[in-house]
Amino acid sequence: MQLRGLTVAAVLLAILAGGVWWSNKTKKADEGKPPADASPKLTSFQEGDLKKIEVKRATGETTVLERDGSGTWRMTSPAGLPVDKDSATSLASSAASIASDSLVEEKATDFAPFGLASPSMEIAVTKKDGATTKVLLGDDTPTSSGVYARIAGDPRVFTLASYAKTSLDKTSKDLRDKRLLTFDSDKLSRVELSAKKTVTEFGKNNQNEWTIVKPEPYRADGWAVEELIRKLKEAKLDPNQSDEDAKKAAAAFASGTLVATAKMTDAGGTQTLEVHKSKDNKYYAKSSAVTGIFSVPDDTGTGLDKATDDFRNKKLFDFGFSEPTKVDYKDASRTLALSKSGEKWTNANKLVDSIGVQSLIDKLRDLSASKFGTTGFTTPVIEVTVVSNDGKRTEKVGIAKVGSDYLARREGEPALYQIDPKPVEDLQKAAGDVKEPPPPNPAKK
Repeated sequence: MQLRGLTVAAVLLAILAGGVWWSNKTKKADEGKPPADASPKLTSFQEGDLKKIEVKRATGETTVLERDGSGTWRMTSPAGLPVDKDSATSLASSAASIASDSLVEEKATDFAPFGLASPSMEIAVTKKDGATTKVLLGDDTPTSSGVYARIAGDPRVFTLASYAKTSLDKTSKDLRDKRLLTFDSDKLSRVELSAKKTVTEFGKNNQNEWTIVKPEPYRADGWAVEELIRKLKEAKLDPNQSDEDAKKAAAAFASGTLVATAKMTDAGGTQTLEVHKSKDNKYYAKSSAVTGIFSVPDDTGTGLDKATDDFRNKKLFDFGFSEPTKVDYKDASRTLALSKSGEKWTNANKLVDSIGVQSLIDKLRDLSASKFGTTGFTTPVIEVTVVSNDGKRTEKVGIAKVGSDYLARREGEPALYQIDPKPVEDLQKAAGDVKEPPPPNPAKK
């Protein structure tokens, strides 16, 4: 009897162990599976695996994007249009993962009630391995919050959110590159602007800063040059321009007055934009990068209608927000030889009040020209040398009095800077205020 009892117990234990094993196996197999009532995705691919996207409408064009050998999206239908990288990437991302909202019909035999017998739009997604999935979109749902959809060859009918349809419903006008110039801002090496009867050419110096190369070597206002580049970078065509509008734009351009011609040179070559102003004060542009003539905003026209002096640096000193470590100042009444060590300033090895030195530096930093000159500089009445950028930058400026104004010249440059009297007077006063620090307050007894 005892042996029989042990045998029964062993059998029961084996059954129990088998049940636990089977339960664990079933649980692991179910892990990662979506819930039974979850709405499946119509497409579920990696965006990088896509090779071709075709968007076809029942009424309208068929737009086709294909990836070339370098992984760049190209528009093959309609052919010849450049592609906007961000728009193409967005479409590819949407097409790679199309999620349904709900399953409406498991095995539909008639797709007409859903508008899927003759779909309003078809999105065909082809992967690199050649496999193609075609998603068909039909009528809007009764609440207009979605659209009916199915996969070609699949009897199921789903609903798709309206925003998902919007992300897929792209035409060539939506996907084309709308820039009039397609240069790479990070790789620009030369910028040339012909306007106001002058030709201004910009280049980069050894510090990768913009300088004026022509008509003379001048210091450039970096912000002004970057603003010009931004205007050119953001000049865009209107993709909805009709044939009639195109004819009007061409006629206005031909009869208009030349405002400016810009040439942008990067690693890929040189592109040109020519802007004309019509009789009714509207601006039109022709680009070497795209075909056609297009109207452009007024700020594009005015942003290019500038002469060389509009891009010249009016500041007398370039140290900007880099704190100087040495300042030598000399005028008729005083001489300063300021040197910084740690947080302390000395004048000829004597400690001076740092607040007064900082005020002098601020006046030097703000010293700007009201306009430029070429002749008239005489013996300077003020001479200033500033060392900054950890000793790597030394700037010497002489200021001469000419009539009631002042002319300044930077060492090694032919350009002259006309300065109004007030900033020079403020500079002289600040130099006079550099003094020894006040004695410490006596200790209280």
